[in-house]
Amino acid sequence: MSVSLSQVKSDFLHVMIERGFIHQLSDVEGLDAKFREQIVTAYIGFDPTAKSLHVGSLMQIMMLHWLQQTGHRPIALMGGGTGMVGDPSFKEESRKLMSVETINENISAIKTSFSAYINFGDKPNDALMENNADWLTKLNYLEFLRDVGAHFSVNRMLSFESVKQRLDREQSLSFLEFNYMILQAYDFVELNKRHGCLLQMGGSDQWGNIINGIDLGHKMGTPQLYALTSPLLTTASGAKMGKSVGGAIWLDPEMLSPYDFWQYWRNTEDADVARFLKLYTTMPLDEIARLGALEGAELNDAKKILATEVTAMLHGRGEAEKAEETARRTFEEGSISRDLPTVEIAQSELDAQMGILSALVTAGLAVSNSEARRHIKGGAVKINDKSWNDERGTIGPEHQNEDGIVKLSLGKKKHILLKAQ
Repeated sequence: MSVSLSQVKSDFLHVMIERGFIHQLSDVEGLDAKFREQIVTAYIGFDPTAKSLHVGSLMQIMMLHWLQQTGHRPIALMGGGTGMVGDPSFKEESRKLMSVETINENISAIKTSFSAYINFGDKPNDALMENNADWLTKLNYLEFLRDVGAHFSVNRMLSFESVKQRLDREQSLSFLEFNYMILQAYDFVELNKRHGCLLQMGGSDQWGNIINGIDLGHKMGTPQLYALTSPLLTTASGAKMGKSVGGAIWLDPEMLSPYDFWQYWRNTEDADVARFLKLYTTMPLDEIARLGALEGAELNDAKKILATEVTAMLHGRGEAEKAEETARRTFEEGSISRDLPTVEIAQSELDAQMGILSALVTAGLAVSNSEARRHIKGGAVKINDKSWNDERGTIGPEHQNEDGIVKLSLGKKKHILLKAQ
């Protein structure tokens, strides 16, 4: 259901509506009253499918941030247990199952990203990080079937859009995956029992799973539970958030440098600037409105502000300003900044004259020789800021500067340094 500012009085829901976080919300009046009467505990679940979350999860993380900033308690629930099953929601086929060791390694690595957005500790609204493996792996199967499974209608489960899409495509939906929605519903009940959690939040594709948890809670005697989902976000051109030509936009600096993270936001489409400033920064809304109204070359300044503010929240103000300065020197001065992403190679490779196609692949500017060749034919490649159009050419010691560096560029915004050792 849609909800307007006139319907709410609580700070948290006010922020959620003003900044565009809400897609659906259950029982607006009841939840709004809870937020005004007490410290509300709410959670969002995250699947540990990699060693880092990416930008696609950042909207949900910002929801936890604002929850805490308005005086309430967030829970980041890691799916150590459900990750052993895999969420089938809107997937065309079964996910590859991960080992317990891989799941635990991923959870350990992911934890560090959250501390940039929410504070953990012992205060009443300090954040918690939970792992549903702590209770799911200890369940007795027969008791679970009797006490929890009995509350679920298979007919109703088959009516969920996420399930129907799989069945309509004639893609097999395993019994293992079919259990996922039961496990997620049970998470909500368990978190209510352990921490008094009243609200589950997530993307709009999770609405059915969240409502399952509310219904299960009602049947198992919990207080009234609530649901809030955010819109599934794409860019103005329809691209999925969290992905780029070069791959996923990871939150972990070991998997994506702060400079490349900054560049991702600097390249935001014009139509997305104001929306992204609302969702991914804490800037005042009147300033966001001013920046969003800029046009032409001035809008580029707004994109730089967006990039710096989002990067500062995750990696710190120092890294954000360093990335901005690196970009300024690279693009405005045409200089070789030592802060650009660097790929190390053996000096012997350059001494023997390295093929340009191989160099582009090594630098990560192309995934194959054929792609590298297309970039060259398209006029997108530069070496040391000079256009390069010879696909059979080589680079060698004559292209190195005094520090043994060769600068490779793809288009105007993708730059890599090859540094010989």
